[in-house]
Parts: sequence; C-alpha cells; structure tokens
Amino acid sequence: MTPPTLASRLPATGSDPLDVVEAFAAWAADGGRPLYRHQDDATMALAAGEHVVLATPTGSGKSLVATAGVALALNRGERAVWTAPIKALVAEKFFDLVTLLGAERVGLATGDAAINTEADVLVCTAEVLANHALATGPASPFGFACLDEFHFYGDADRGWAWQIPLLELT
Repeated sequence: MTPPTLASRLPATGSDPLDVVEAFAAWAADGGRPLYRHQDDATMALAAGEHVVLATPTGSGKSLVATAGVALALNRGERAVWTAPIKALVAEKFFDLVTLLGAERVGLATGDAAINTEADVLVCTAEVLANHALATGPASPFGFACLDEFHFYGDADRGWAWQIPLLELT
C-alpha cells in the first residue's frame, strides 16, 4: 500500500503553524523517519518565523527540515523556493517534491529548462534564485527559501549565487 502523501496530511492553508508541524512530524514518523531533536528544534524555529541555518552532517535530515519549511510557507499562503547547485540535483528534488505535493504545486527552472515556474514551490539552481533576488528584492513572492549545499557560499566562482538571496530577499 502506498503511504499517504505529505499534501494529503497537511491541515488547511491558514492553520495554526503548530498544527502543520504536528501533521508533518506524524507524516515523517509514519514514513519511518521520526524527527531527531535537531530537526524538531529547527522545524519549530521555522514555525515561529525564524531564519534557520542547519549545519549538520550528511544524512542527518536537513532536507526533511527544509520540506517542513516548504509546508509552513504553503500554510501561510506563500510560495517557496528550493535551490541546488547543479541541474541534476534540481531535477531530483523537483521529482521528490512532485511526489510529496503534487505536480500542479511544483515547478522547475534551471536556465535551460522551465516547467510550471509560477507554481507554489519552485525548484531551481542557485543562480536562478540569485537573479530573481536581484530583480525583485524584498518584493519577491517567496516566503521560504532552502539554499541547499550552502557550503558553496564561500566559493570564489559561484558563492555570489548563495550570497545575493541572503542580502536581497526577506
């Protein structure tokens, strides 16, 4: 039997953020991934509207926390964006989120390809978001951004694409 999608488990848009966190945590646990303490703490911080930098080892569940951030943004009626440094990772995350939220809610933009770019959730390269941030600044419709592979921040050639959204977006 196929487990319920995340979208089917979330409360209605505009619900109390704690209800979203509870539904998300139950969905994760039912899928065999109960939240670790650092995931629960980071998710609660996101629910409180705080900015979060989650620096933990590979395989420790950072993407699960980012998924909670997407769910919380959608609950607030905001768009969310998830960046990755290479097109292959963008495509992988796009398909993951389509499975969790439904194809109508997720878009993709890499510079070479664009699918449903006005969707509630956009998965894109870091450069696409940086260019968006330069063009829109604080008026951006994105209420949540996951800047995956954040260690690129210090890269001499590409770090600007992780730095610009932090400077320009709310």
